[in-house]
Amino acid sequence: MTKLKIKSGDVVKVIAGDHKGSEGTVLRVIREKNKAIVEGVNMVSKHTKPSAKSPQGGIVKKEAPIHISNLSLIDPKSKSITKVGYKVEGDKKVRISKKSNQVL
Repeated sequence: MTKLKIKSGDVVKVIAGDHKGSEGTVLRVIREKNKAIVEGVNMVSKHTKPSAKSPQGGIVKKEAPIHISNLSLIDPKSKSITKVGYKVEGDKKVRISKKSNQVL
């Protein structure tokens, strides 16, 4: 399994696909499939039957997973996309932004 450089809580931008250019926060990362669920991006409609949980039923909008390769991290300092690097500080390994050398 490959090392994923995007974690939940990161602010990312979609760089490829139908939702190119949209930004959002990563809600969840699915490591087995190399996908992430981004808030407000890749919304799909799901038809639901009435149940005890949702007595009305109907059409529900929810986020679908998007492949990690289509996402790029946004640098908190310059607000542009950046690559992720790693640096050892003391005895801890931390993620850094390649553009600003700032700890993420």
